[in-house]
Amino acid sequence: MSTNQKNLRASVIQQQCWPQKDKNLAESERLIRQAAAAGAELILLQELHGSEYFCQTESLAQFDLAEPLEGPTKQLLANLAKELHCVIVGSIFEKRMAGVYHNTAIVLDSDGSLAGYYRKMHIPDDPGFYEKFYFTPGDAQNPGFSPIQTCVGKLGVLVCWDQWFPEAARLMALAGADLLLYPTAIGWDPADNQEEQQQQLDAWQLIQRSHAIANHLPVMAANRTQHEADPSAQTQGIQFWGNSFICGPQGNLLNTANNTEVCVISADIDLSRTEHLRKIWPYFRDRRIDAYSGLTQRAIEDAKQQNKGTAT
Repeated sequence: MSTNQKNLRASVIQQQCWPQKDKNLAESERLIRQAAAAGAELILLQELHGSEYFCQTESLAQFDLAEPLEGPTKQLLANLAKELHCVIVGSIFEKRMAGVYHNTAIVLDSDGSLAGYYRKMHIPDDPGFYEKFYFTPGDAQNPGFSPIQTCVGKLGVLVCWDQWFPEAARLMALAGADLLLYPTAIGWDPADNQEEQQQQLDAWQLIQRSHAIANHLPVMAANRTQHEADPSAQTQGIQFWGNSFICGPQGNLLNTANNTEVCVISADIDLSRTEHLRKIWPYFRDRRIDAYSGLTQRAIEDAKQQNKGTAT
């Protein structure tokens, strides 16, 4: 073992959720305690673990689930973090003010303090995932794609739909993140055939492992499991596919769950590996930042046409 090796014992929680918030938070607490008993220094919970995934339908009644940043979920996780001496990353449906709600990840340091928060930036709007009805996107600079400093390192926390965007992972890496964390709620349409379901699952895991490779950062992804019915009864609901995982900075899987189990998965992550890899695979050195202005355009062809029209 290298004398420079810096190991972090990290755990991901994969749980089922029910309509009762108290029951969900009690399950989160049970699994957090299980992870801490196994030595976890960093624990990641899934997206919106205090409720069922209510975004399957658009309903004003669901706004009653929201709570302030300093609400009961934060208080519970803060107490657990302090008692168990670990960093906990949780998730809330945040009521920022009347009419402004966010999908927010909260980070509790090992002394129970709120180390920081991240408000989901990319908000989907698809059948079964009507999040634009509920969530305001996070502010670009407050906190935007900013890692959160904790006693175990700088955490690049992103949320679910964010995991498909390489720009978000890169910005977290450029800002000094030591790990990328993705609390998630994603699943299959039960009407899809097995081949399509497998392709979706493979793509989900591969895109996140690619962020690990492209940025030389470990990745932790926590997803929920089990079937949740559509409250409107218009669809067959969502079969959440679980498969939470932890991978190293070369995309190497360190531990993974299956699609049905409620569980804690853990791994020892060598945080010193990132610096070593960046010396021999210097992606950051060789980035052509002078040639990437097109990334700020919705479509590059549109920009070319606009420039042609204004040329004299």
